[in-house]
This record gives sequence, structure tokens and C-alpha cells, in this order.
Amino acid sequence: MSEKVKIGISIGDVNGIGLEVILKTLIEPAILNYCTPIVYGHTKVTSFHRKALRLGELSFNVIADAASANPKRVNLINCWEEDVKIELGQSTPTGGKYALLSLEKATEDLTSGAIDALVTAPINKHNIQSETFNFPGHTEYLQQKSGSSDVLMFLVSENLRVGVVTGHIPVSSVSTQITAEKIIRKLTLMNESLKKDFWIEKPKIAVLGLNPHAGDNGLLGKEDQEIIAPAIQAAFDKGVICFGPYAADGFFGNGTYKQFDAVLGMYHDQGLIPFKTIAFGSGVNFTAGLKFVRTSPDHGTGYDIAGKNVADPSSFTEALFAAIHIVKSRREQQDLFNNRLRPGGRLIETAADIKDDGN
Repeated sequence: MSEKVKIGISIGDVNGIGLEVILKTLIEPAILNYCTPIVYGHTKVTSFHRKALRLGELSFNVIADAASANPKRVNLINCWEEDVKIELGQSTPTGGKYALLSLEKATEDLTSGAIDALVTAPINKHNIQSETFNFPGHTEYLQQKSGSSDVLMFLVSENLRVGVVTGHIPVSSVSTQITAEKIIRKLTLMNESLKKDFWIEKPKIAVLGLNPHAGDNGLLGKEDQEIIAPAIQAAFDKGVICFGPYAADGFFGNGTYKQFDAVLGMYHDQGLIPFKTIAFGSGVNFTAGLKFVRTSPDHGTGYDIAGKNVADPSSFTEALFAAIHIVKSRREQQDLFNNRLRPGGRLIETAADIKDDGN
């Protein structure tokens, strides 16, 4: 397919750096060679940020709906009518309210197929909470909207891909949430995503242990021997090429991660601290397992630098291009699948089948 990808962009907290990194990314004219961007926000809010940051002129094509998007322009959908009080660097109920309005409208278009992918700017997980948003973050909200039974928080960069078994939960709850079934599900999701979204034919996955030194033969905890190792073997037996459990400190410290296509950690910080140390600024948060494509930068609202024109847009730019790449990968695979079908719907499996079909 040659049709450009329609990328929806939710603006995140209006008091943070979300719009700064969005504007700095979209002001580059070359972006329009690769996608049709649609920002979900409001012209007055974007103008406020552009003027506060003294950024160059960025002209938006204001549209009523995604179907009206101009592929040669940066498009914007006004998601509300009223004026918004912006207090840069502050966490306020207003920041959460309008982050949610942007996200809701963008998600509505995403689930209906009006846009091909969604790139989310950072929200504040506290001030966005409301009657319609009672989730730890974007990931859980979008999982419900997608109707997906399970998802994987997958941090990806050019040289490192890291997923986690447990996400936004207290560290004190991690050990009780680690089960063989959950590890197998996450490994399966990761394996499928590496094949479908990143075109890695035979992905090789490393699995980290939960305890220091991966339990040290049971001396420092039983989970590694009794739960994680059997889960790795069960997944391997089902066709997932996975190994471990590895002691997390040495695994990253000695560069063993370079031998694998992806790494599955047991909890949030075990995976995200090394990822952000190695790939911060070029990393992307991708939610694998959704029925649609969603990416985001690997940083938060950045209240401490909001309005100072120092936010680095690199991660947001990478998130935008990752979304384009994944959509195109899925399209190409679907085209390949469709081309393997006989007129009656039966799969063409062999060269003989193709010859028989007269191709």
C-alpha cells in the first residue's frame, strides 16, 4: 500500500512538555513525506505553547474530522470550545481534564479506524483520574478500549527492546503477581509482536529473574526456580525461542542483552531503568497486544522544564516514526497473506499451488 499513514496525536497534559515536543517534531516539513499527522487539541492551546516557546510558525489545517485531513498539511481537530487556563509546570485539574478530552477523541477515531495509529504525549497519572478514567495509565485505558485480553508494555529502541510482566503496581505486590501463566502470555505477546511488528523471523528472547542473582539456586528466593524457569521451558516448548532466567544486573552490565532481540523483565523498574539508561531519548513505549497501534515517548510530563524551550523532541519523533513503521509492517504482512489466498479463500501454501493458480 502506498497510502500515507494517518497518525493521531493526543497532546497530554497542557501544562507539561507534550505540546513542546509535538510542535518541535511537526515543524519539520519532511514529516509530511511519511505520514498525515492529526493533532487532537485546540488551536488556542497550541498557539499559546508556540508563542511561549518562541518556536517558528507552524500552520495547522483545522478540520472537523479525521476523514477531512489534508495529507500535505499538519491537521488539527478542536476537541473543545472553551478557553483553557494554562499554568506551565503545574499539575492542575485543568491539565488532567483536557488531556483526557484529547485522548478520548483520539481513541474514538482510533478504534473506529478513522486513524491508523495513535501517538500519546505524556499525561499526569494523578490529575487525569475521573469518572471516565480510572486507570494507572494509558496502557490500561487503551487495553480496555481495544478489548484486548492482555497487553505488553514494550520499550523499544534501535539496539534494545524490553518488556515487563507486571506494570504499574507497587513493588511490594510484584512477587504475588508473578505466575507461570502470566510469563507465558507475555512471552507469547512479545514473540508475536517481534514477528508481526518488527519483521524478526525467529526472535530470540531473554528472560530476567525476579530475585538478586536469579535467586542463587533458591538461597535468595524460590520464584526463579519454581515459577520463572518452568514458564520459560513451557514457552520454549510452544515455539518461543527464550532463555533464562538471567540475573538482571550482570545481564545488562556485561552487555549480554546485545545477544537477544528482546528482554522480558519481571517488573517495571527492572526493565525501564536499564532501558532508559541505555536508550533514553531514542526510546519508544509501544503497547503490544492491542488491536491497533499505539506508541509514546519514553518520558513524562517534564513539569520542571515546561515552557523553557529545552525539552528534547527526539523520543517523541522516534515514537511517531515507530508508529508509521509498525502500521506499514502490519499492512505488508496483511498484503502478503491476502496474496496467498485462492479465490475460494484457501491458503496457497506451496510453489506448486502458485503454479496451479497460473501465477
